[in-house]
Amino acid sequence: MTRNTSSFKAALLATVVAGLPFASQADPIEDYKNLCADCHGANRLGAQGPAVIPETLKRMRGPKIEAVIRDGRVATQMPGYSNELDDAAIAELSAYLKTPLEVIPPWGEKEIMASRVLDEDYAPVDSPVWASDPMNITLAVETGDHHVSVLDGDTFEVLDRFATPFAVHGGPKFTPDGKFVFIMSRDGWVQKYDIYALKQVGRVRAGLNSRNIAMSGDGKWLAVANYLPNTLTILSTEDLSVAEVHDVVGKDGTPSRIAAVYQAPPRESFVLALKDVPEIWEVSYAKYPDLNIFAGGLAHDYRVEGPVPQETDFPIRKISTPDYMDDFFFDQSYEYVMGASRKGEGGLVMDLVIGQKEADLDLPGMPHLGSGITWEWNGTTVMATPHLKDGMVSVIDMESWQTVKKIKTEGPGFFMRSHKNSPYVWVDVFFGPNKDKMHVIDKETLEIVKTLQPEPDATVAHVEFTKDGSHALVSIWENDGAVIVYDAKTLEELKRLPMNKPSGKYNVWNKITFEEGTSH
Repeated sequence: MTRNTSSFKAALLATVVAGLPFASQADPIEDYKNLCADCHGANRLGAQGPAVIPETLKRMRGPKIEAVIRDGRVATQMPGYSNELDDAAIAELSAYLKTPLEVIPPWGEKEIMASRVLDEDYAPVDSPVWASDPMNITLAVETGDHHVSVLDGDTFEVLDRFATPFAVHGGPKFTPDGKFVFIMSRDGWVQKYDIYALKQVGRVRAGLNSRNIAMSGDGKWLAVANYLPNTLTILSTEDLSVAEVHDVVGKDGTPSRIAAVYQAPPRESFVLALKDVPEIWEVSYAKYPDLNIFAGGLAHDYRVEGPVPQETDFPIRKISTPDYMDDFFFDQSYEYVMGASRKGEGGLVMDLVIGQKEADLDLPGMPHLGSGITWEWNGTTVMATPHLKDGMVSVIDMESWQTVKKIKTEGPGFFMRSHKNSPYVWVDVFFGPNKDKMHVIDKETLEIVKTLQPEPDATVAHVEFTKDGSHALVSIWENDGAVIVYDAKTLEELKRLPMNKPSGKYNVWNKITFEEGTSH
């Protein structure tokens, strides 16, 4: 493991000078190895968890890092270590994490392309090698041993179970025809898999520590949001080659991590949530973007018709925001984007057309907008979101932007799902002592009509529906877990599919059609 010894000693000296407790017997390197390396990587560059180096901890000062080590972090898988480490050991571990690595590997187009491996034994097929409905295939991500199971959505037979990169993060993305799927790991590997052939096509490492991916509406491009380095990597979906690598730097010159990247198909663009500057970015993949909006390095005070010479095929529009916006939800037109405040005390609506704030949102308790869903209610469209700190679901009128109801739940939740053919919304209670519960909410009355407890004391989470909405799939999020198949109308359990810590399930039809009950 590489580290800067002199910088480490200086940090420890600063710790002592600051009056923090110090214990000579504490060994932060050994503590990191024993408690942190499995999730954050032996080299601190990230694995299942993010990289823990000054470049990625830039907004967290020493006392805050110590608090996270001691108490854990709400709404994440980061535990607290107050029972394993005393205050002195926590202070030393915090100082160690703030020391820079001697070398952070460069990771640009050259390094990305050098990592690309295309499987020599892969051969494309024109039609599926199986007889199931191609639009009703569901992928179940098993994080316990880093595999994905390919399920027939009618019979729930497992058609294939293939290995993924370590620590898959974010939802897989399907091409518009449902033939290929792309899966990303926290350490930046992107895997392409042919669902028709049940074969891996290849892999490429698009970043060193990454957040998620988004597919362009035409299926040609894959955007990869990176924490390390501060870049947006755009890949060709055809062969995993690099189309462009954008440095992410705010208007004032501040480098920034990307909290997430989203697709906005009607706008022919990607939208980025930035972590370290109060901006959102829109990156166009349109053939001829409007240069009044997307400057692309050229003057942008005029309109050009027809083919346009550009310095980039993916021009960027930088939109200033009143607050940091780490989490997004789009209306169905993709004109408006709802963003959660980093303080967890509210949110706001930005109009992407004019690049201005439209409204404030009453959303205390750290809403998880990325899991929000919409449906028609009383003649309007409402959006509902769980909260990561408070036990409630907020329901918002998307015309007035007013909260029409706050539904009390048995604890903070993480995921919500529904289907246009279902009368119900399902929401988990992911955090806290009631993690084994799953609420079912009536879309018309906005009341909880049933609370399921399929496996006492186990984490019950994440619902996905089959193509027609007739069945709901729920995860028992444990190493000896299962995917439970429910009748979506009677709410009766039908069968269990044993799996190794299944997390998300992703139905091809629901994801490529942007079904209203599916988060996008």
